[in-house]
Amino acid sequence: MSFSDELAARSQDRLAAIIDAGKGAAGDADAKALLQVALVNEISVSELAASWVASTPEIDVKLAFARQAGDEAGHFQLVAERLRALGFDVDGFVPPAANPLFQHLATLGSTVERVAAGLFALESIAYGVNENFIAYCRAHGDDETVRLYETIIQPEEREHQAIGRALLDKYATTADARERASATVDRVLEIAATTRAAAAGRLGVTCFPGC
Repeated sequence: MSFSDELAARSQDRLAAIIDAGKGAAGDADAKALLQVALVNEISVSELAASWVASTPEIDVKLAFARQAGDEAGHFQLVAERLRALGFDVDGFVPPAANPLFQHLATLGSTVERVAAGLFALESIAYGVNENFIAYCRAHGDDETVRLYETIIQPEEREHQAIGRALLDKYATTADARERASATVDRVLEIAATTRAAAAGRLGVTCFPGC
């Protein structure tokens, strides 16, 4: 079993708890409110990945972060266009200050920690909770948002995960590196669970997209 497989198995229960919290969620939160959460998340991940490009020495990891930054910026544009169609003033949108999760992510300095957090943990959370959001949108008749997520956003999130797993297997080759990667994933999942629970309280629904 590869290290990334071991890490996925090790974190499965904690990840599942985050994802399961949004399954079968009741409520009628406004689609514009939920998509604004996606807007914040997409720009936050894009900015984070972009901030790591220059200070990451390994070329393949540098390029992986650059790709992630570009893809997430593209997701931002897709969600923005969907919000415009729903009557939201995207031009007046101002992203809020970084939440505790992204504040923590910004402190990570090593390549292994960044890959474990940004390409492995964040993307695993995003893919799982996005599946819940897709189900919510389908149940509420929002077929266009379902199409965007199923045909563009989710396939790219899955690709990011695959890249992250391959890079972890390549660079987390010592006991110390693997321990740092594992500790990073644990911490990301812990903070994400807390921040999502707080956001759910504000929104009144638990199946919103993103991290």
